[in-house]
Amino acid sequence: MSIQIKEVSKRFGSFDALKDINLDIKTGELVALLGPSGSGKTSLLRIIAGLEEADHGVVLFGEEDMTHIRTTERKVGFVFQHYALFKHMTVFDNVAYGLKVRSKKERPTKKEIAAKVNELLGLVKLEAFATRYPSQLSGGQRQRVALARALAVEPKVLLLDEPFGALDAKVRKELRRWLRRLHDDFHITSIFVTHDQEEALDVADRIVVMNEGKIEQIGSPEEVYDYPKSPFVYDFLGNVNIFHGRLQNGKLLNVQVDLDAVDLERAENKLAIGYVRPHDVTIERESTDAEAVKAKIIHIHVVGRTVQVELKRQDNDQFLEAELTKERYRELNVKAGEDVYIKPNQLRVFIPEDFSI
Repeated sequence: MSIQIKEVSKRFGSFDALKDINLDIKTGELVALLGPSGSGKTSLLRIIAGLEEADHGVVLFGEEDMTHIRTTERKVGFVFQHYALFKHMTVFDNVAYGLKVRSKKERPTKKEIAAKVNELLGLVKLEAFATRYPSQLSGGQRQRVALARALAVEPKVLLLDEPFGALDAKVRKELRRWLRRLHDDFHITSIFVTHDQEEALDVADRIVVMNEGKIEQIGSPEEVYDYPKSPFVYDFLGNVNIFHGRLQNGKLLNVQVDLDAVDLERAENKLAIGYVRPHDVTIERESTDAEAVKAKIIHIHVVGRTVQVELKRQDNDQFLEAELTKERYRELNVKAGEDVYIKPNQLRVFIPEDFSI
């Protein structure tokens, strides 16, 4: 089931939660709505579900206009952050609930309901927990029950609002993998809201980055991370180093050094800001060219296969970050307190008058 969002806007009092949102989601796609608190992602999800009504615009499921259709008639499965399970019901009855409350005409037989529930409990690896109550389950198990309950009604669309936000990091990672496999098996058009960049990059087919009620960028995880279209996207999707300067002859003049600007098609002699990821910063013991920046190593943090290096520029006391492989770190054999030279690679330049920074 494809979904089209056309010119959707929503206000709460004087606050613009959504501003002319346009979004096309393909059948069977797993899409993440990613952004900080207040960016509008949950409001958009609730409008798709029919839990909120847009002030303006339309929502289409396939070719059918769902804008004013009640939630119960949209055939969506909704999974909340805090599970929303019925505490007085067993796991089996929680999963069966959506089937049991259907109209008599549409309700399956008790045998059919039991078969469906047992199938789903097998899918989420909870067959042995059918007679337990939510209070007897871990957070991860409760979230899997919530997902099974949403799937029981065979929804056209699966919507998840911060589905793993209340869980610890290890359980979140396990459930992310599980959700990806589940989606690949069922091929249900799915949309999930998250403020966790790693979660979106790990799970989604496409990411919709939102900020202040607008869409900043839509693309695959690789596209939004490696080719951000605005400073907000660059900054929100991971650590970044910032270089202020002025554009001249395709370079960003930055205090005492000239830095190459990648993909630069801007007017000359404008103030600009260059962005570069820590893993795109090269560290050398000696200066190799005029574009190297002298810096002092402040702290070294070894994490798994990577080494994070915190530095401070010596010309303006700006703090910078670099990320090295362990092999490169051992080659350099550097220590905190030593002076080195850094060179940004793949510098992406933005002009303040073109982008909100």
